[in-house]
Amino acid sequence: MTDGRQLGSQDSDGHYSDSDLELDLRWWAAANYLTVAQIYLQDNALLREPLRPEHIKPRLLGHWGTSPGLSMIYALLNRLIRRTDTDCLYVTGPGHGGPALVAATYLEGTYSEVYPGVSRDAAGIHRLCRQFSTPGGIPSHVSVQTPGSIHEGGELGYALAHAAGAAFDHPNLLVACVIGDGEAETGPLSGSWKLPAFLNPERDGAVLPILHVNGAKIAGPTVYGRSSDADVEAFLGGQGWAPTVVSGDDPRQVFPALHRALTDAHTAISDLQREARAGRRSAAKWPAIVLRTPKGWTGPRTVDGVLVEGTHRAHQVPLSGVRTDEAHLRQLEEWMRSYGPDALFDSFGALVPDLERLAPQGDKRMGSSPYANGGRLRADLPVPPLEKYALAIEKPGTTHHETTRVLGELLRDLYAATTTPDGGGYFRLFCPDETSSNRLGAVFEVTDRCWQLPVTDYDDGLSARGRVMEVLSEHLCEGWLEGYLLSGRHGLFASYEAFAMVSVSMLVQHTKWLQHAVDLPWRAPVASLNVLLTSTCWRNDHNGFSHQGPGMIDAVIPLAPDVVRIWLPPDSNTLLSISDHCLRSTDHVNLIVVDKQPHLQYLTLAEAHAHCAGGASVWAWAGTEAPAGADPDVVLAAAGDVPTQEILAAAQLLREHTPELVTRVVNVVDLMGLLTPTEHPHGFDARMFLDLFTADTDVVFAFHGYSRAVHELIHGRPAPDRFHVRGFSEQGTTTTPFDMVVLNRMSRYHLVLEALRRTRREPSGAGELADFCLRQLERHGEYVVAHLEDMPEVRDWTWS
Repeated sequence: MTDGRQLGSQDSDGHYSDSDLELDLRWWAAANYLTVAQIYLQDNALLREPLRPEHIKPRLLGHWGTSPGLSMIYALLNRLIRRTDTDCLYVTGPGHGGPALVAATYLEGTYSEVYPGVSRDAAGIHRLCRQFSTPGGIPSHVSVQTPGSIHEGGELGYALAHAAGAAFDHPNLLVACVIGDGEAETGPLSGSWKLPAFLNPERDGAVLPILHVNGAKIAGPTVYGRSSDADVEAFLGGQGWAPTVVSGDDPRQVFPALHRALTDAHTAISDLQREARAGRRSAAKWPAIVLRTPKGWTGPRTVDGVLVEGTHRAHQVPLSGVRTDEAHLRQLEEWMRSYGPDALFDSFGALVPDLERLAPQGDKRMGSSPYANGGRLRADLPVPPLEKYALAIEKPGTTHHETTRVLGELLRDLYAATTTPDGGGYFRLFCPDETSSNRLGAVFEVTDRCWQLPVTDYDDGLSARGRVMEVLSEHLCEGWLEGYLLSGRHGLFASYEAFAMVSVSMLVQHTKWLQHAVDLPWRAPVASLNVLLTSTCWRNDHNGFSHQGPGMIDAVIPLAPDVVRIWLPPDSNTLLSISDHCLRSTDHVNLIVVDKQPHLQYLTLAEAHAHCAGGASVWAWAGTEAPAGADPDVVLAAAGDVPTQEILAAAQLLREHTPELVTRVVNVVDLMGLLTPTEHPHGFDARMFLDLFTADTDVVFAFHGYSRAVHELIHGRPAPDRFHVRGFSEQGTTTTPFDMVVLNRMSRYHLVLEALRRTRREPSGAGELADFCLRQLERHGEYVVAHLEDMPEVRDWTWS
């Protein structure tokens, strides 16, 4: 073992005796046995009779290679918890080692408490094995069904970010985060090593990264597996960590070495936190462990004369022909009996008492930790009354305001209301380097940006006690927030719309987690994942085509309808109403899309509440139909702030130039309401849909995102072909606001021309209005090139 830092000396309480080692090796054998049994066996789970082909599952699924290392770490963390009474959360980046974590939580007793049918006896072990990776059973990864888990680990790269989020504002928590050396090759994990720049020992818990270097991925070697200890230590040291390397293939040497490393890491963390909480900032680095053990440790050394242990061949199922190959079957039985199951489980199939006593008690068990079931810790968020922030609206569409600025003021007061005396709290804003840019800068009136590195006289709003999390990585913002929420806190992720796509697969994985969590009564509800998309595709005045992309809407629409919500507030007061709802909600993913630039404001707060509660409404003041009149000649609909302005400007042109034309103006704020109620719980019922859009009138729909999204949503509604959607069509550049809508054929003039094409009848003045719109489009093209700004009648337009 090499040591990359000065560690505190081992105290007497941390002594690791020969008897301790023997007990841990036996517990480890039990965990390894149950791991193999879950992968292979559907019957004869305790090998109380010779192994036969019919005892083997017809489909062999699961991952053996990483599992022995995960189980060893679990065993030694259990010993650390019992000795120090530490609250420990176990995050496993190699989540495909699911059978190891299921086995560990079963051995400690948590699994049977959560799932009484999987009892602590032979019948329970039979069920444990039969359910693993089988229809009607449990997935093979460390999924939401696994007690103690906040991290599924299927898509690699997010373990350390999730661990960090769980540690923020949980001062008494130690998060042991196992990082696979394959996972360590991903971009998100590479960025996650920067955590020491943001983790405050004064008010946060600790993250102990354990880089598990077993040398191989599914089909080849890993970078860290073929790198020297010195190079790995140098890299981690440069990121703010003090690594210790533990390596070997003899369990009797590795167990004591890892025990020492964990004990010393705990001592160093305690010293660092104690100094910080006494007001003495330390230059000490956070400890980390690099653990080198063979992949597939204690499994078959060779299979059919080919080396397996320590290679990529141990990654999944090292013996695959056991149902048809007698030699493989005998090798599997020898492998499993090498763990001595008869000495680990008694005649009833229960774990023998001296091993059962190795588990911590109650919620100190990692499978039972409330930090892994964060809804147990969640406190209600004290959202202030919205009247304090609401804009006064005398007439709709006559005043401009930066739409998101009111949200910044609300978030400021949320910070103030949720900050605890020790400088911690239970609400945080996560954002790339854009909080002020996104007009949320009011939060800096009560807190700073979190920063643990040196601060100069020229910095703005940086401090160690700051609690606004700004890091130029959408992956980290999303991952930190997910870990923060799953461990019982509240938060918001704000990002430029186009670049939130960087982290969209993380949001998809979180949605899948929540989708299954709701079916588990033992999982308490957690605060919703709230994502604010601003600096949108329509308003990137000094940025170009790279910043213009509304694709996250399309990515979210197909996800679990019980989880996802998409909100398109047209103004500040609707944003306040929606934000109030989203911040109070649980177990949802809320996508809020609204621009940060000055926009026209339309609704009073009371009107906004009613509008948001309905999900959509007819804006009678903008149309020309009588309240109790017949169906309109054409429906003008919008979803989104810029589309709302353009559809209103189109409605005004139609009113002025074709006054006999009967129009209805509809605004949609809850996009998923366009789905039918059978497809989404927010779907507008048939009566409401007809009240908004009629049964057969053509609808000209201005939409914030790609047109196809609306067409997808209204499938199954009456005569969906009558909806003519204009939205973003991948046309963009650095240009004026109005030129963006012209380029994408969603301008007021394009909408008027579309309405005149689709109306039930041709009103007088229609030809002249069409000619006017075409001339205006031609004039616009010339004007912006000559004057570098939009035409005055567009730039200064308000509703009248």
